[in-house]
Amino acid sequence: MPSLPDALGLSVPIIQAPMAGGGDTPELVAAVSNRGGLGSVGAAYLTAEQIAATAARVRALTDRSFAINLFAEPPVGSPTGPLALPEDPIDPAIWTALAATHESLGLQAPRRPAALGLALDAQITAALESGAAVLSFTFGILPPAAIAAARDRGMGVIGTATTPVEAVALTQAGVDAVVAQGAEAGGHRGTFLHPFAEAMIGTMALVPRIVDAVSVPVIASGGIMDGRGIAAARALGAVWVQLGTVFLTCTEAGVPPAYKAELARADGGDTRITRAYSGRPARGIANRFMADVDALGDARIPGFPLQNALTRPMRTAAKAAGRAEYLSLWAGQGVGLAPPAMPAAALIDRLMAHADQLADDYR
Repeated sequence: MPSLPDALGLSVPIIQAPMAGGGDTPELVAAVSNRGGLGSVGAAYLTAEQIAATAARVRALTDRSFAINLFAEPPVGSPTGPLALPEDPIDPAIWTALAATHESLGLQAPRRPAALGLALDAQITAALESGAAVLSFTFGILPPAAIAAARDRGMGVIGTATTPVEAVALTQAGVDAVVAQGAEAGGHRGTFLHPFAEAMIGTMALVPRIVDAVSVPVIASGGIMDGRGIAAARALGAVWVQLGTVFLTCTEAGVPPAYKAELARADGGDTRITRAYSGRPARGIANRFMADVDALGDARIPGFPLQNALTRPMRTAAKAAGRAEYLSLWAGQGVGLAPPAMPAAALIDRLMAHADQLADDYR
């Protein structure tokens, strides 16, 4: 099997980060791939049928390589079917906070979900049959059979690490490349072998450590928003860079206008790590709901996936109503560097022109 860089044949060293939840529309994924990068479908919250339909739409828009990304542990289900959510009591303060937001949005009082059913095995099968060139994952390591099946199909396999120890574990499992996810990254942290606080390593410190620890290509991720970040990451040994927040400003991105307005307003100093929305640590722009729930203390917030299920009706209604104070505004610490809205192809041209100019200046 050829090396992953050779197999994918990318003309620019840019991967659009998978963003489960709708930010990475098929149009965005295809636009990035058509311009020579690697577009990624964040499929963790999609059923097998939805994965197939999304991939079909991407294939209709591009004949270039793209990736499908899954959570290595079931996002809201089990390997084979629905997962009964924990019976642990929910703190009354959480119910109070949710009730206030539901009332503000005109929703019925919040209720405890009984079970949610996304089967990881079915998601993996759909991803393998999707026509994607890459199967990527986060929050751990996919089952050995899934990695073997992907490689048998000629797919590249990419895992996410937040420490060198995790990177080594991924290579021992057979991945073809490792995403080095720095602490600046927006959205959920991929930590899986360490307590969360011990894995908060900045991108520019993490990348060379992982480059030195593994023999597969390393992909830098976290806080990279312009050509300076691209040039710096590559100087530290990264083969590619993975960008998420900057692509949310693109015209093809699927986040609502209220979200895009917050991205344009944010200066980067107002992002926080929170468990308020999903129960799992994630970085986003601070807003009212995050502040209210974080003030209750981590010990009172249910874990993932229960908190994620509890807040889903609120987030869905807030999206429809344009209420940014109740949205999970995932964004990295580089958000203040976000450019004006433009098509993804124009953004890639802008990023690479900047990075190439810097490379010329330092030659």
